[in-house]
Formats: sequence, C-alpha cells, structure tokens
Amino acid sequence: MPLYEHVMIARQDLSNTQAEGLIEHFGAVLTDNGGTLVDHEYWGVKTMAYKINKNRKGHYAYMRSDAPAPAVQEMERLMRLHDDVMRILTIKVDEHKELPSVQMQKRDERPERGERRERR
Repeated sequence: MPLYEHVMIARQDLSNTQAEGLIEHFGAVLTDNGGTLVDHEYWGVKTMAYKINKNRKGHYAYMRSDAPAPAVQEMERLMRLHDDVMRILTIKVDEHKELPSVQMQKRDERPERGERRERR
C-alpha cells in the first residue's frame, strides 16, 4: 500500500486532549477503511505565519499512514467537514523516515546546516 504523511492544523481554542483526540479519530477512519496509522506526533500549539479563520495560533499534528487511496480520500473529506480542523496537507512518500521528526528534535540534536553564501 502507498505511504502517506499528513499534517493537520486544528483551532487554537481546543484543549490538548481534544486535539490529540482528533488524531485518534482520523486514525480510526483510516483503519476502518483498510489502512493503518503507522505513527503520529502532536506538535503542540504554534504561531502561524498568517491568520486562518481569525486564528493566529493552532494545534499542529503529524501522522504517518500506510493506506489505500480511498481511505486517505475519506479521511481528508471528513477533515474538511470537521469544524475544528483549519488546514490539512497530505503527501505521498516513498518511505517513512525515523522518528522523531525535525519539528520534535531538540536544536542541539539536529544536523548542522551548510555554510551560508554571501549575498552581493
């Protein structure tokens, strides 16, 4: 089955447990339609670059799945209909990388960046 990565932004006025409950809910949708939720991370409340529906912040969640396309389409359809979900992004990937994601790693654990070039 194809591998997918999903990022979801939920409204800022939800509690942490409600936001994590959304992850479990949408994971169950995948499971009911023949897929599996491989792993998930709750990234917490983060400030967004611009307002979405008059919200400056949102609960970010990251999920990895192994599911057929119809299961992913059904999950995305339900996410779009859910009032608490503001944005979703789904990407098809060749393989899942190891956890934790870059977002969850501490700064000193991240690999070093390359040198910056000077602008002229």
